[in-house]
Amino acid sequence: MKKYDHSKIEKKWQKFWEDKKQFAADDESSKPKYYCLIEFPYPSGEGLHVGHPRSYTALDILARKRRMQGYNVLYPIGFDAFGLPSENYAIKTGTSPEIITKKNIENFTRQLKSFGFSFDWDRTVTTTDPSYYKWTQWIFLKMYEHDLAYKAKMPINWCVSCKIGLANEEVVNGKCERCGGEVIKKELEQWMFRITRYADRLIDDLETVDYLDRIKQQQINWIGRSEGAEIDFKITGQDHALTVYTTRPDTLFGATFIVIAPEHNLITDCQSQITNLKEVEAYIEQAKKKSDLERTELQKEKTGVVLQGVMAINPVTGKQIPIWVADYVLSSYGTGAIMAVPAHDQRDWEFAQKYHLPIIEVIAGGTIAKQAFVDIETGKLINSGQFNDMSVRQAMVQITKWLEDHGMGRQTVNYKLRDWVFSRQRYWGEPIPMVYCENCKKTGASVDGWVALPESALPLELPKVKNYEPTDTGESPLAAITDWVKTTCPVCGQVAMRETDTMPNWAGSNWYFLRYIDPKNNDQLADKDKLEYFAPVDWYNGGMEHTTLHLLYSRFIYKFLYDIGVVPKKCGNEPYLKRTSHGMILGEGGEKMSKSRGNVVNPDEVVKSVGADTFRVYEMFMGPFDQAIPWDTKGVIGVRRFIEKVWALYTGGVVIVDSVSPELTTLVHKTVKKVSDDIESQDYNTAVSAMMILVNKISEEKAMDQFTAEALVKLLSPFAPHLSEEIWELTGHKGSISQAPWPVFDPALIMDSEIDLIVQVNGKLRDKIRVPADINEQKAEILAKQSEKVLVHLKDREIKNVIFVPGRLINFVV
Repeated sequence: MKKYDHSKIEKKWQKFWEDKKQFAADDESSKPKYYCLIEFPYPSGEGLHVGHPRSYTALDILARKRRMQGYNVLYPIGFDAFGLPSENYAIKTGTSPEIITKKNIENFTRQLKSFGFSFDWDRTVTTTDPSYYKWTQWIFLKMYEHDLAYKAKMPINWCVSCKIGLANEEVVNGKCERCGGEVIKKELEQWMFRITRYADRLIDDLETVDYLDRIKQQQINWIGRSEGAEIDFKITGQDHALTVYTTRPDTLFGATFIVIAPEHNLITDCQSQITNLKEVEAYIEQAKKKSDLERTELQKEKTGVVLQGVMAINPVTGKQIPIWVADYVLSSYGTGAIMAVPAHDQRDWEFAQKYHLPIIEVIAGGTIAKQAFVDIETGKLINSGQFNDMSVRQAMVQITKWLEDHGMGRQTVNYKLRDWVFSRQRYWGEPIPMVYCENCKKTGASVDGWVALPESALPLELPKVKNYEPTDTGESPLAAITDWVKTTCPVCGQVAMRETDTMPNWAGSNWYFLRYIDPKNNDQLADKDKLEYFAPVDWYNGGMEHTTLHLLYSRFIYKFLYDIGVVPKKCGNEPYLKRTSHGMILGEGGEKMSKSRGNVVNPDEVVKSVGADTFRVYEMFMGPFDQAIPWDTKGVIGVRRFIEKVWALYTGGVVIVDSVSPELTTLVHKTVKKVSDDIESQDYNTAVSAMMILVNKISEEKAMDQFTAEALVKLLSPFAPHLSEEIWELTGHKGSISQAPWPVFDPALIMDSEIDLIVQVNGKLRDKIRVPADINEQKAEILAKQSEKVLVHLKDREIKNVIFVPGRLINFVV
């Protein structure tokens, strides 16, 4: 029996695939296309960890199966290489991020090829390549041209450690996502994208795609669309009103105080009236140190300060009510002010209890002395004047109409989604192709002084710098390179200053899937004919941590490119037809892998010791694909034994015969169906299990017919491609197994001759009996009544009805 040498076999076939360009997608194929996509990795210095290949292997299995099913498959790879890790390493070592990134990409490429992934390497893109980020900058210019990019001064999340601005999405549990450092609020001018203009489409178009329900819900929750009313409350001593947003206008008669965000301009407008201004200002300073997440945490203790000397007037009761400033209200949501109805909002109820504020019940049905009553389905209005006895739903409409009729409010739709903060105060990112020209501002050629570079000036490349340290002033390190910053205005020819902020990590990763389709095009983002053929992505898999923001941003950018005609109408207005996610791989014992815990598994070592095929099959077999699963070295060894057992079958372990037993024939056809179906449902663990059962059966019989021999190796080939290629060649086949047709099962041969029929009495399981698969109701009833386990529950009882489900169960209703 020939020894299984995984190292020799894997190197042989990896060279074969590379030399033959075996997995290159054809731009002009007559075959139907299939586009598989993974999230391209960030090339860190640590290299790939064992979590990366879980997603890559899963989609590689799909890509390989689709090729065998006759599709022209696009399965590309690239590197998302801008960002803080390389910049931080540059600061620490004095080595250029460019050099670090190049070195890391070389290592990642080596690792990815060692796993035998069927990527189209000719289409590789890297976000830090000027020929790539030229088009990232071009997208920015188009956004600016269509009034979707603008600059505004606003309070942003500021990481004290990284010294850069962060989007809300980059603040996790009140800390910087990258470094875990303190995040405060800081006023800075930022480039923004008007993603809010796309809010409705980003929700509504989810109906047209095949995403996991939890992924859709994350998108919907983040956008946070809600219908309600804006209500104007007059302010004592002021000519203008304070506008609040509420989703519950029906509770207006129960509004006993107003709460405004610490950033609200009412505080500045009423400075002369506020008698405790110092106390208010001290509270605002404390609020600046908290992230939005901390401020809105439901479990935290509510804090606030009343604005003494200023009152609001409830528009329906005419009563004066106090105004409080509290950090649980955000300036970015609604109008930055809410009406507090403690009887019917638990957060307001807790606040009112703490500060002894009035609680007025306006919806009957609860016990407001104990908690807020929030049932909007069954409650009726009370203490609400002419609206008494109305249902909540009816009152929402009628009170809003009353406010509109009296000029005190209006119906509106609100969103939690804010415009996207698009600039970062760091070096290692795409330069923003804008200049500030004072002369153009004076002459009116530019309203705000900002002027876009012409497309002919792209790419605007990053200059070389010696110092990568961010500054305390909030400026990027680029601001210190005066000979780069100072330039000529492309409009008037006068002196202008370049924008020194750079783009965020998200910039290059929100459209990369389009560039894969035409990666070497110097004249356009991608050729329309190629886009029409390959777009949209058929199946996209990635981590759950990216199913909110990366997904949201890339859908937004794609829709914009669709709107301006870059993406042809034929492609549709959604970038991904299907989106799935995988669970994390944990350390042995179930803890998260980390250097500090010393439980990190190096994939290079696993591949070296047991082989890439074993590694791939193990990662698919270790547990349900969508769940977090701990690494298990014993499990790896078990899979290696399975691989060796397969090898043994084809190298002398069994004989090839004309026909095998009916049991093996049925099993092989069932296995073909099982593995085929499980790949589509991402039940990879049960697919591997089915192949293990088949291999054991073949080993028992010590024989295979030609169909079984070919079907097994074909089914295994997407999971263990090197082993399968070698077996395919050893058994006399020409060409690559990756081009062989996917096996097809015979429906007639997967039907069981016998089944386990469930027997119930009044819906409760009482027995399972072995019966012919095609048994009818009359025979099933006779056999079921012969069971002692069933008879004990039928004795001395009248059978009222018999429910029979062919092939599944019989239920006696007694």
